[in-house]
Amino acid sequence: VSSGTAGVKTRIPEYKTVLEISLKLREALEAQGAEVYMTRETHDVNISNQERAKMMNALGVDLVLRIHCDGAENRSKHGIALYCSKSNSIAAESYRACEAILPAVCAATGAKENGIVSNDNYTGQNWSTVPCLMVECGFASNPDEDVLLNTEDYQWKLAEGLTQGIIDYIAARDGE
Repeated sequence: VSSGTAGVKTRIPEYKTVLEISLKLREALEAQGAEVYMTRETHDVNISNQERAKMMNALGVDLVLRIHCDGAENRSKHGIALYCSKSNSIAAESYRACEAILPAVCAATGAKENGIVSNDNYTGQNWSTVPCLMVECGFASNPDEDVLLNTEDYQWKLAEGLTQGIIDYIAARDGE
C-alpha cells in the first residue's frame, strides 16, 4: 500500500491519508446501519488491486469505493472526481452510483466537482463484478488541499458526503 502520491506540503503518503478517510467512512456508514467490509485496516498489508476486487466480488457487496488522493504536476488543480469502468458488465450501474455520490460529497465538502471519468484503465474496476468506483478525494499535489485532506474536520466531511451519496444511490436504485 506504499505506492501512490504524497502531500506536497504535509509529506503524508496517500496510503495514510486514505486509510484515515476510509475508517471515518466506515464509522459513518455503520452508524446508518450499513455492513462495511474493508480491504485493509492497517498500513502493513500487501494486497493487489486484483485481489481486492476479487475479495469484494466474493462478498457480493452492493458497492465498492476505492478511496484515493489525486496528484498532478499543476499544483493549482483541486477538487473531487470519481472514476468508474467504461465498458465492463458493471459500468452502467457504477456510473449511476457516481452520479449520486459526486454531488453529495462535493456539497458536504465545498470541493470543486471535477466530474465522472469512465475508462477501463484501472485493475480494481476491471476485475470487479459488483458496482465499483474510485473516489479521488482531492489533490495531494495542491498545497492547500493537501493540508485540508489531512485534517479531521475535512475527513469527516468527506465521510459524511460519501455516506449521503451512497444513501442517495441505494434509494434511487431500490426505487425509494
